[in-house]
Amino acid sequence: MPWSMFNFHQIVRDDERGLLTRNGRIEKLIEPGRFSAFDPGRQLAVEVMKVVRGELPVERALLIQRALPESARDIEIVQVGANEVAIVSLDGEPKHIVSPNTSRAFWKAITAVAVERIDTSTHLRVERRHLDKIDAAKTPAIASALIEPHETALLIVDGEVKERLGPGRHAFWAVARTVRIAKVDLRPTPLEVTAQEILTKDRVAIRVTLTAFFRVIDPEKAVLASADLANTIYRLVQFAIREAVATRTLDEILAARDSIDTEVRGFVSERVAALGAEIGEIGVKDVILPGDIRELLNKVVEAERVAKANLIRRQEETAATRSLLNTARLMEDNPLLLRLKELEALERLVEKVGRIDLHAGDGAGGLQALLSNLYRLSDAAPGKSKGE
Repeated sequence: MPWSMFNFHQIVRDDERGLLTRNGRIEKLIEPGRFSAFDPGRQLAVEVMKVVRGELPVERALLIQRALPESARDIEIVQVGANEVAIVSLDGEPKHIVSPNTSRAFWKAITAVAVERIDTSTHLRVERRHLDKIDAAKTPAIASALIEPHETALLIVDGEVKERLGPGRHAFWAVARTVRIAKVDLRPTPLEVTAQEILTKDRVAIRVTLTAFFRVIDPEKAVLASADLANTIYRLVQFAIREAVATRTLDEILAARDSIDTEVRGFVSERVAALGAEIGEIGVKDVILPGDIRELLNKVVEAERVAKANLIRRQEETAATRSLLNTARLMEDNPLLLRLKELEALERLVEKVGRIDLHAGDGAGGLQALLSNLYRLSDAAPGKSKGE
């Protein structure tokens, strides 16, 4: 209990200050230590507040300044104008950003409070020394961005393009102005156009998938001409492929995919140039046919292959027959060639014979008969000698 009999007691620590009030009216700022006062009516009250790197409500700070002018040395009230921001450092360490048209109060009884005011009406870019003191990402008064080596960016202030930003860290004061940093990727970007069902000229429903690559060449045009460049190009490619397919039959589409790529590229390139981009490679990946059409085409392809195989076989048979005819004519005119062919046939036949048995009995003739018969194959009938 803070009271004992008719006395009021309060202990204030070194890192605290006490605000003494009587019947709700501020009377005194109590320093660290033990405070005692005669209070038979129990009219006194003490609000204890931390003062080490502490902040207090501005309304309370103003009341203390007005009621206790001599205690104003322990409080720093920071009031910022419409085109200003303030960096508040506590014991040399930047801790707070005071936004425009706002006020904040800090205890400086123990903590050293330093205030740096910045006139943002004359400074658009945040200086490096200020940027090193504060967290730009958490400060509403600052618009910041990190630009990668493959990117560029446009600084847009109140809807007007001010400058192009190169790679690096950039930060700008967004005080009494609207600041936007629009980043643009300068690398080639792939665009996959998913399957969409399209009717061909001969009323066949097919689905076509397509891949395209685009690259930004004019960042100003790209940012100002379209809110979503990739989506805009996606729609243009869809229109182009639909137009190319709808004016061709299925056979023409399957036979002339290269011409479709060229037509789509020409259609898209002309329109994408106005968006500050250019089209690189573009091509049809897949043409997906309905199930029944696919089966019919498979049958047609199979029939074509069978017919081609038959044609090749007939051509080979004709060539073989022609070769045999030429050989026969040569043999007819050249008996020696005929004899060589006979011996060649005999050689192939003998290669398949595993064993030869010769019988020397009566009427068999033996080896002499075998050799004589071989000799007579070409010019005499079996059973007759050469001179007969």
